[in-house]
Formats: sequence, structure tokens, C-alpha cells
Amino acid sequence: MKRLSILGSTGSIGQKTLQVVSQYPEAFEVVAVAAGSNISLLEQQVRRFLPRLVSLQTKEAAEELRLRLSQGPSASVRIEWGTPGLLEVATHPDSDLAVSAIVGAAGLLPTLEAIRAGKYVALANKESLVMAGQLIMAEANQRRIRIIPIDSEHSAIFQCLEGRERGDLYRIILTASGGPFRDWPRDKFSEITPQRALDHPTWSMGQKVTIDSSTLMNKGLEVIEARWLFDLSIEQIDVIIHPQCIIHSMVELIDGSILAQLAVTDMHLPIQYALSYPDRLPSQRDRLEFFHLTPLTFEPLDLIRFPCLSYAYEAARTGGSMPIVLNAANEVAVTLFLEKKIPYTAIPALIRRALDSHQPHTVSDLEEILQIDEAIRKQMEREYKGQ
Repeated sequence: MKRLSILGSTGSIGQKTLQVVSQYPEAFEVVAVAAGSNISLLEQQVRRFLPRLVSLQTKEAAEELRLRLSQGPSASVRIEWGTPGLLEVATHPDSDLAVSAIVGAAGLLPTLEAIRAGKYVALANKESLVMAGQLIMAEANQRRIRIIPIDSEHSAIFQCLEGRERGDLYRIILTASGGPFRDWPRDKFSEITPQRALDHPTWSMGQKVTIDSSTLMNKGLEVIEARWLFDLSIEQIDVIIHPQCIIHSMVELIDGSILAQLAVTDMHLPIQYALSYPDRLPSQRDRLEFFHLTPLTFEPLDLIRFPCLSYAYEAARTGGSMPIVLNAANEVAVTLFLEKKIPYTAIPALIRRALDSHQPHTVSDLEEILQIDEAIRKQMEREYKGQ
């Protein structure tokens, strides 16, 4: 039995992870979970899975949950809060695998600490590798820790590369759905509302990831993640639009052969593989039926209409502090859009401004990474309030 710590249990990936666990109770045990402020959902999860440790974002939320769980079997669950509690979940001594499913920069520190504690990591938090890829991979390699990707695209690449010599690899091809505005005229982008942007045509994801998918920034972050996860040059990573989302990504070998991983559009599958790796479990979900498929189509990228992906490539090639700036600026811009404080078209504009105003430099350690992240966020908040 594999024992799990789940970082971000009430988010989209966290909930799906627990659904996979419930389907295979003989294979997995949840020993610790961390969540933000969704007390009601977390209460249900704790009563169902009875972890040994729970952590919430604030002291008030922790006290409320402690009161709700004061009776019955769940009364024995230890409840903590804040960064110390989050790191306790990430490094729980009884855990074999830490599922990193916190969205955004907040997932960096617990992911890194899980690795330092010797935990294998099932990674859904791409921002960790965007901000600190070199540091994280160095820590993982030093401890011989395996990072198993949860993103469907990186899971596909991971599976296609298993057992192959890296010298055989020519490039990888990440597929993108194109998001909800793939066919929208550019002059209509100013009319896009948060509600419309959150209506993804294929995938069911959290708010931040869904907005990133609509701007193609999500794919840009995945490019940087893949660079570190698979030890590639940026020139070895391509992106194409594949609206049907059946081919989750591809690997091209030096002889021209292309390997692809195909499956239904269901995040439970890459989550299940990440949890069970290196083994596979029989699927209890829908299977791919070829005779029921619509034609599979592919389109080139339009970086004029969707510049965020080109910004990510630029930041990745520059390296150093630039990916940190890219990620922080994007998170702030997406939050402002979701709060209806800026129009959709301002998302790439704000990111461009942050990149242009930053002098890139080499980054040496975690403290400096976090300082740059905080400085960019404060700078953008000052600029927004000053407008």
C-alpha cells in the first residue's frame, strides 16, 4: 500500500486524487492533507479518509474544523495551520508520495521540502519548476527522488520516454486544446468576461489554470516545466494545437519515429498513473473507442493573438530570474481579471510590462527566488493602484 500526502486536497486535482484513492482503497492510504479555506469540503474529506494530519491556511479555519470534528473517529485527527502546518503535511514521516496540487507559487516551498524529506512527488504544480526548476531538479537528483508528472501532457511525455535512451530523443511535442477563444476574432477579445473565459470546451480545471489555458500561458508554463522535468533545451520543445485533446503529447525520436500517448480527456488517468507508478492499475473509467472518435486535427499556433506563449519561450531562453517574473506577473494579472478589475486583453499587456521592466540576472537560492516573486507582485500592485 502506498501512503499519500496531498497538498491542495480541496482543489480540482486534489479532489480527483481522492476519487482515485476511493476507487483503489487496497492500493492507497491518505496520511496527511493540506487545504486552503474550504472547511466544509475538507471536513467531508477528513471524515471519509481519516488522515493523521490536516493543515489549513489560517488559524481561524483550523479552529473551526477542529470544532466540527470534535466528535467521532475524526476527533483524533491532528489539525495545524499556516506554512508550518503545510510543510508538516509535505514532509509527513509516514508518507511515501507527496501529491503537489497547490496552484501557483504557493506550491513551491512544500514541493521542495517534500523532496528534501525524501518523498517521491506526483507533481501538478507546474509553477514550482517554472520558478525554481534548476534548484528542484538538483535536489531531486541528489536524493534520487523521482518526480512523476500529473499534467496530462507531461504524463504523456513521461510515459513515451520510459525505458528509452535520451540520446534517441529528437524533440517533444506538447499538444494544446487552443482554449475557448481559439476561433474568436482578435478584435473581440476586449469583450471576454471571466465567466466566458472559465468555460473551457474540453477540460474541467480550477479557475487559474482555466484562464491560463485560454491565454495559452498554461502551455508556456508547461514548456518551462518540460525543460527541467525532462532535461531538454527549449529548442527541443514544440507546441501544436490539437482541439480534440485525444493525443496528450508526443515524442519524436532521432530516426523520425513519433510516439504518442492517447486517452480520453479525463484527468483521473494521469493522476492514477502518477499514484501507482511504476505499476499500472486496471482502469475503472471510460476507454478510448476509435470508431466513435471525431477526426483528429492539428493547427499551428497564432502567437499574435496569443502572445503569452511566446513570452514564456522568451523567459525560458533568457533564464535566471525571468521565469520567476513571468509567473508572478501572470498570477497577479489573472487574479485582477477574475476580480473584474482589468479586461482580458490586459493580461498579456501586464505580463509584457513586467518582463520589460526587469533586468534579468542569475538566481542563486530559494530565498532570492521568493524575494523576486514578492517584489514583482508588489510592483504590479503599486502600478495597478496608481492607474
